[in-house]
Amino acid sequence: MRFTKKDILDIESLEPREISMILDTAQGMKEISERPVKKVPTLRGKTIVLFFQEPSTRTKLSFDTAAKRLSADSISISKSSSSIVKGETLIDTAKNLEAMKPDVIVLRHPSSGAPHLIAKRVNSSVINAGDGIHAHPSQALLDMMSVREKKGKIEGLNISIIGDIAHSRVARSDITGFSKMGANVCICAPKTMIPMGIESLGCIVSPNMETCIEGADVIMMLRIQKERQDNILFPTEREYATLFGLNKARLNLAKKDVIVMHPGPMNRGVEISSDVADSDSSMILEQVTNGVALRMALFYLVAGGSRHADSD
Repeated sequence: MRFTKKDILDIESLEPREISMILDTAQGMKEISERPVKKVPTLRGKTIVLFFQEPSTRTKLSFDTAAKRLSADSISISKSSSSIVKGETLIDTAKNLEAMKPDVIVLRHPSSGAPHLIAKRVNSSVINAGDGIHAHPSQALLDMMSVREKKGKIEGLNISIIGDIAHSRVARSDITGFSKMGANVCICAPKTMIPMGIESLGCIVSPNMETCIEGADVIMMLRIQKERQDNILFPTEREYATLFGLNKARLNLAKKDVIVMHPGPMNRGVEISSDVADSDSSMILEQVTNGVALRMALFYLVAGGSRHADSD
């Protein structure tokens, strides 16, 4: 099988077999990070531009680390250091980047659809590192990788996603991805944080948290994204923690071998208690580790792997 996608823009555009290929490739890449010398020459001579117009710690560093471990040249650009602050449009900025012949552009942008807009106008591969409240495909893929690694499968598992669904691009990508791979996805949040029509992505909406996590194999907690909220959508953080926070008592409603996940950053004591975040059930740090391997796989597949094999 050849990976034929030029860009990684969302989970919707990936077929289950393509998702499986990405996860398989990432699993092989993970071994590189465990070596004494964490570097291979696979993408030597390739140039990767990290164009982040929103703050990021884990995602940006993960992409940067992934590029360096494959020996690619990685260049980082932020909004404050780009000509966008002088009035240049995103399209013109992207075309100027394209003129420098990068192989991959990784874009994070506050506007939904920005990576799709750029991908149509450049020859470089474009990887969406998060666009508005729309999609975060690499996060969903690393989440699927983490679950499959721990559980041995995705199909048939009960996945509970709790938190600010309305403003979470991770939630949308996770719901789509896990559903495509055969999992049963349940979501729960305050009614003000559940968008209309979310069931069309392949999930069910639960009226309360206890019902949603009962018998769960995986619990994914999401933070309250205040930076994307125009209005206050709940009375207090204390009340939110009482009704929608994951603590030990609620964790006991799930299966005994349940795993707890969080895309980060966490708000301890709000959506998740410290004793749960630091428990044996938690895979939060493993998600970060897998993020590097998954993004190595994406770079390999779009810039140096099987997509180009037929033309070599």
